[in-house]
Amino acid sequence: MKKINKNKGILFWITGLSGTGKTTIANKIKRNISKSYGTTFVISGDNIRSIFDLKGYDYKDRVKILKKYSKFAKYITNQKINIIFAVVGMVESTRKWNRENIDNYVEVYIKSNVKIIKNFNKKKIYHKKKSGKIIGVDIQPEFPIKPDIKIVNSFTKSPNILAKDLLKKIHNFLDDKL
Repeated sequence: MKKINKNKGILFWITGLSGTGKTTIANKIKRNISKSYGTTFVISGDNIRSIFDLKGYDYKDRVKILKKYSKFAKYITNQKINIIFAVVGMVESTRKWNRENIDNYVEVYIKSNVKIIKNFNKKKIYHKKKSGKIIGVDIQPEFPIKPDIKIVNSFTKSPNILAKDLLKKIHNFLDDKL
């Protein structure tokens, strides 16, 4: 992103494997993002799947669903509303589309190791019997190549500390673009 288009909202696309703390961190930064950059809401992949009754977890279905998320995010940000979108989103073509089509796009990658996530994962997603459908186990993730911001969650820091680290990085990243 070169300069912020002040007539549009910002999409904070927070991506990472299931269980990395994306939604928890997104909810913790919302208030600060709203105060600094305007009206903001948080969307998690789980919530939007439920709201729109989106089914399918294999790679092909995920790609199709992510395209819908991106188009929805573009529509909302075009209304001058910010979105913090916490989604697995481990598909490079989606992130590329976002970069090319959404003016104020900030890609945040929360990096973690599947083995560590399994030990700390509250949702127990990696313990469910969804054979062939878990990114990072059954489906090869397409990790971000050059995210704008990267946070490492090794589960040694609290979500509050991770959120503070992320906010600092967001402000540093966006200050140059205002």
